Amino acid sequence: MASLGGAPEAAPDMTMADLDQLCVNTIRTLSMDAVQQANSGHPGTPMAMAPVAYALWQRHLRFDPDDPIWPNRDRFVLSMGHASMLLYSLLHLAGVKAVNPKYETLGDLSVSLDDIKRFRQLESKCPGHPEYRWTSGIETTTGPLGQGVATSVGMAIASKWMAAHFNRPDFPMFGFDVYALAGDGCLMEGISQEAASLAGHLKLDNLCWIYDNNRITIEGSTDLAFSDDVATRFIGYGWNVTRVGDANDLAMLDRAFDTAKNTTGRPTLIIVDSHIGYGAPHKQDTHAAHGEPLGEEEIRLSKRGYGWPEEAKFLVPEGVREHFASGIGARGARLRAEWVALFERYRKSCPAEADALYRMQHRELPEGWEKAIPSFPADAKGLAGRDASAKVLNAAAQAIPWLMGGSADLAPSTKTRLTFDGAGDFEAGYHGGRNMHFGIREHAMGAILNGLSLSKVRPYGSGFLIFSDYGRPAIRLAAIMEIPVIYVFTHDSIGVGEDGPTHQPVEHLLSLRAIPGLVTIRPGDANEVAEAWRVILQFRHEPACLIADPPAGPPEVLLLATGSEVPLCVAAHELLDKEGVRSRVVSMPSWELFDRQDQAYKDSVLPPSVRARVSVEQASTLGWERYVGSTGRAIGMRTFGASAPLKELQKKFGFEPGRVVSAARDQLAPRA
Repeated sequence: MASLGGAPEAAPDMTMADLDQLCVNTIRTLSMDAVQQANSGHPGTPMAMAPVAYALWQRHLRFDPDDPIWPNRDRFVLSMGHASMLLYSLLHLAGVKAVNPKYETLGDLSVSLDDIKRFRQLESKCPGHPEYRWTSGIETTTGPLGQGVATSVGMAIASKWMAAHFNRPDFPMFGFDVYALAGDGCLMEGISQEAASLAGHLKLDNLCWIYDNNRITIEGSTDLAFSDDVATRFIGYGWNVTRVGDANDLAMLDRAFDTAKNTTGRPTLIIVDSHIGYGAPHKQDTHAAHGEPLGEEEIRLSKRGYGWPEEAKFLVPEGVREHFASGIGARGARLRAEWVALFERYRKSCPAEADALYRMQHRELPEGWEKAIPSFPADAKGLAGRDASAKVLNAAAQAIPWLMGGSADLAPSTKTRLTFDGAGDFEAGYHGGRNMHFGIREHAMGAILNGLSLSKVRPYGSGFLIFSDYGRPAIRLAAIMEIPVIYVFTHDSIGVGEDGPTHQPVEHLLSLRAIPGLVTIRPGDANEVAEAWRVILQFRHEPACLIADPPAGPPEVLLLATGSEVPLCVAAHELLDKEGVRSRVVSMPSWELFDRQDQAYKDSVLPPSVRARVSVEQASTLGWERYVGSTGRAIGMRTFGASAPLKELQKKFGFEPGRVVSAARDQLAPRA
């Protein structure tokens, strides 16, 4: 094992082990100094895991700092996002370049030393937790524990699927590995267990989780709440499990990473035993080392233990950047250059596949894809929204070969299975299928969809709207990251009837509409479903929720609705017409898309002069006041539902044409 001490700068007679230790200690001291200057953050884990991250990046990771979006790069996910300074230090020392949203490498450092000095400050590229899109080299936003490891499963699935779809003899275009660094908190969260179970079932041997077994959390020792036999649990999931008894043992770390790369048919968990705050003489295994700055005196003592200048701050010794350049830099540049040359030959040999690969990586769509979207003839009975969505989805998926997805065990009900010839299932023995089976794992499904999208596959996932609660944290992260994940939620109202209030969504539409950046669409008929898919598939930076389920003169009153309540308003409109009342039915499938239109358009749909307004939606009424005004009437749910047949529920809660007519009359009555 390399010694703890490290010279403050590279000397001509330094051994490779000395250079390794110098780099490790640079990561540690940058992390300590940044947290101390911010007076906020977590220094302990970056200090303890510095050798682990260094060994992976410097000796194994296939990643080019000059092109951090090279498609076949290995992915590194810091699932324990509170240890963000570990990643920022690596990005800086490896010289990772920034990339703009147009996929043009800019040449500037993704993380400068000034960014590190401004850790956790406004506009710094080093926020408190790693954020995708904000800092190049960060593969996914990680904040809530467990999200990172679950997202890494989606990335590993994407690698397998893209290899099956694009690789040809002599053209191994894809085959990247995915590494995720996790802590006790990640493994306690339920999402990680959902994701680990599915990863083992799918035999994702390109996936490696590294578990920092430091036996401490914010409140203290893990003995307070966690006594799992983690190794046995993961063996039960079908994983290969190996152990490194000392996080500082670079040779054993190398052996563990080699084992992961050479294991077939199973993902790998590397359990690494560590001491949090390693090198801080008085604060090992303490809450302070985990969640608070060390303090100036502890930092001086730690630096003394490293053989570091005690008063130096943000020191990057001479030779450290050069050593990274000779390791990950040289290896990544060579591998990327080989891949680019391979792609040029691939373009000539397989032009259609190369064009698809390029478009997918740039979030573009095939030429003429929109011609595949069907339209539906007028039908008094109306085609159920789920059935219309199934037809559109299958047509679109044939036109967009990288559109794939599935459901949380509900595809027969949500009608989201791809049924055309060749669609197939993604399984352990066949990675080319486009139907995913996530099992009853809504939360992991959401994170896996994020991982697929971050790898540039276009994913969708489906379930009952009520269960969006189970996946909401992952949906929220998709909105934060601005990635175009598609969620198809059905059974979107009290119309599920006898299943009762546990299965009847009331607050869920509002809950999804409350997420900034998420577009929620609830179409009213088959053609609105088709148009919704047409809009959604063109998104490049927004996730979307598609809610699909069955069921002569200026206007005097406006009737506003979404989904299956639109026909209810149409029925009320016909009754009002017989009474000589001019009403306009407005289908508002998406509040977000409506709000983006210019004022002239919005006024043409909802004339400001027409103040008599009624909204109808089998969901919470909160929010409709922005469209019906303070004096308008919102017909909706103000309680939870009940278990009964649909017609009885509609009568009980007032979703009948007569109530809409009555509300319209009230709006038109002279006001005192």
